[in-house]
Amino acid sequence: MHGLALALIWLAATPPAVAGDGVAARVRAGADGRGEVRAAIDIPAPPDRVWRTILDCSLAARMTPSVKRCTVLERSPDGRTETREHWIKRGLFSPMLRSVSRLELEPGRRIGFRCIGGDIDDCEGQWLLSPLDDGTATRVVYENKVSAPFGLPAGMAAAAMRRDVPAALQALKRECLEPRR
Repeated sequence: MHGLALALIWLAATPPAVAGDGVAARVRAGADGRGEVRAAIDIPAPPDRVWRTILDCSLAARMTPSVKRCTVLERSPDGRTETREHWIKRGLFSPMLRSVSRLELEPGRRIGFRCIGGDIDDCEGQWLLSPLDDGTATRVVYENKVSAPFGLPAGMAAAAMRRDVPAALQALKRECLEPRR
């Protein structure tokens, strides 16, 4: 079964809490020691616009405040894979963290990712895009499993996701709706 179908079945079978901001999210500390999140938002913009916005490194810091820099290190000639580096700083007294990820791209539909290096080297997840309203809107489903760096408990990763993922999805929506400069 396709990943989007599984995600939507999961969201339907275990209804996540829908916040006043329109984000449905389920966050937990997994049995495998990783924080886990599944979240969804409907955005009144076509999938191609949402796709371009998610992949725009220049917007990463505006959509996720803990991301300080995003760089595409490598892109395959066919545009189906990328290696990206993110520099992340969570707070005034926390260290700057580096994360290197490999992205698998199914244009307009799915962005799979897996951490392959840096301080955050244990993560895997995906962005799933599904057209709504004859392609004028998009349902975005975000999934991620990640270990907190430096051997910190899974609950710390889950707590960060509980705060950051809904805010990032709302920021994605805002950026998709903002007129292009």
